[in-house]
Amino acid sequence: MYDIIYIGGGLNYAGAIVAAKNGKKVALIEKDLNQLGGVCLHKGCIPSKMFLHYANLVYESKNEILEGAVKLSQQTLFEKKDALLKSVTKVVQKQCSHFEMIKGEGRVIAPHKVEVNGKVLEAEHIVMGTGSSPFVPEGIEDNGKDIIVSDEVLMLQELPKKIAIYGTGAIGLEMASFFAAAGVDVVLIDRGEHLLSKAHPKITESLKAQLEKLGITLLQNHPIQSAKSTKKGVHISYEDKSSNYFEMLLVATGRQPNVDVVACEDIEVNKGIVTDANFETTLKDHYAIGDCNGKVQLAHAARAEVLNVTERILGKKPRVLHLEHIVKFIHTLPMSYATVGKNKQLLEAQNSEYKESLVTLNQFTYSVYNHASHGVMVTYVDKEGFILGAEILAPNAEELIAPVAMSLAGEMDAATAKRTILAHPTFSEALERTFYKL
Repeated sequence: MYDIIYIGGGLNYAGAIVAAKNGKKVALIEKDLNQLGGVCLHKGCIPSKMFLHYANLVYESKNEILEGAVKLSQQTLFEKKDALLKSVTKVVQKQCSHFEMIKGEGRVIAPHKVEVNGKVLEAEHIVMGTGSSPFVPEGIEDNGKDIIVSDEVLMLQELPKKIAIYGTGAIGLEMASFFAAAGVDVVLIDRGEHLLSKAHPKITESLKAQLEKLGITLLQNHPIQSAKSTKKGVHISYEDKSSNYFEMLLVATGRQPNVDVVACEDIEVNKGIVTDANFETTLKDHYAIGDCNGKVQLAHAARAEVLNVTERILGKKPRVLHLEHIVKFIHTLPMSYATVGKNKQLLEAQNSEYKESLVTLNQFTYSVYNHASHGVMVTYVDKEGFILGAEILAPNAEELIAPVAMSLAGEMDAATAKRTILAHPTFSEALERTFYKL
């Protein structure tokens, strides 16, 4: 009998470490112990940001001030990525050496009972963190070769000359930026007509201009009806009856929660495993964290959730997590997009009374040589002046938005934020100016 069984070795391992250090008898079940850390570490945010970092160096080199041509060696990048991940995996495995790790696929078959490798284990508490998988629309025949998904794109050891990317979410936009900056001809296919439809209109406009400047062709209002590999290349047919061929197709149409872990009728499953604000399922003492609960598909959200759950199990009575206070970002090049808290689209949908302050980065000389002339920062406050959220399109936006996230946690108002004196010349002073305009 265990105190806690964690199913899934993604960010669940962080909770298992804390529980074990606090004297709990813990087991962590993972089908591939070489994948501890999950998709983020092995097939997602860590390697993708590494790819983007080096692609950005290539982009930066294409400047009239610099002489000579720089070319990305995809084979070398792949090898460096592989070596890094192997090193980090060993560190994670060592951190997990203080509790029992079981290789296998666990399923909750009854209250407090987990089946794995033909055996049934029991625990007072069960935490499911089984992540998500790429969603491939019907009609697209992915084969892992010339029709690939996000789990496979970071395994490429050679760049195609031309690639089509279907989907304009985080994965689609980031990979479009990577390939284009690395010199690949990119066509970004959007089933709708609004890029980043939930972002501030000014940011949407600027991001579209940035994609076009990178040389990306944006094909909007083109839902794919079918895609299959042929001798001539990947043949894509659209719902409007048009079609074309590409060397490669990356399907980046989102990810769906992995819910096969649930084999117990007491646990409700909808789009994800249903939980309350404390991430407890419809069965008491059984929890679902991370992508599998369908709330926020981000690694830092999963980590926060499992630590919150683990602290609750340990009797520490942690605060309820405010999911809208989690920073969300898309690492496009050269400027990335980040948001936290409420934004214009959400505030208007809620008919909230608010005030926005928008500053464009072309007001700052610093933007000229940082590819940020089209950058934007927007902050939002309520009628009493308390900060509600922000959106940023700027180089390293995911870093620049941190003060706003901390302001939300500290329930700060704009009047207090105005007391901050930020460095010059930096993009952070643009954020400072948004508060002064409120």
